[in-house]
Amino acid sequence: MRAPKPPRPKPDAFGKALSLLARREQSRRELGDKLKRGGYAPAEVEGALDGVVERGYQDDARFAAVLARSRAASGYGPRRIAAELRSHGLDPTTVASALADVEADWLDNARRQMERRYGRKPAVESAERARRAGFLLRRGFDAATVSALTRAECGDPDDDFD
Repeated sequence: MRAPKPPRPKPDAFGKALSLLARREQSRRELGDKLKRGGYAPAEVEGALDGVVERGYQDDARFAAVLARSRAASGYGPRRIAAELRSHGLDPTTVASALADVEADWLDNARRQMERRYGRKPAVESAERARRAGFLLRRGFDAATVSALTRAECGDPDDDFD
């Protein structure tokens, strides 16, 4: 019978931060929260965060850009993406910059999401148009985009999109 292996020593906060960043990009606040939950002292957490930022391993602007592009490619709208970025503790300037850098045609993205969910058949009844509008609003598209698509579906003569 083999003797159990001795437990590994707990890495320092900087090492743990590097380990977490090796898995995926993270915001500074998110990384700090994970380190604090891991039992590291607040001063050690701040030192580790400063170290990974200083060396370029963690960058909130880069994290925001990666997440915004990923969510836009997954079919989410700008409002939902902005809310998610804010939930990671990013400041409004970083959020706005990340959204501005996303090269997305939000109207086309919304149209593709609606077609993926409901097919190409237009909604005839107002209740169905409302259901589709709610879907797009929950995905994070703004009211103007949703309105443009729902007006286009019902053949509204005021529609100047298409």
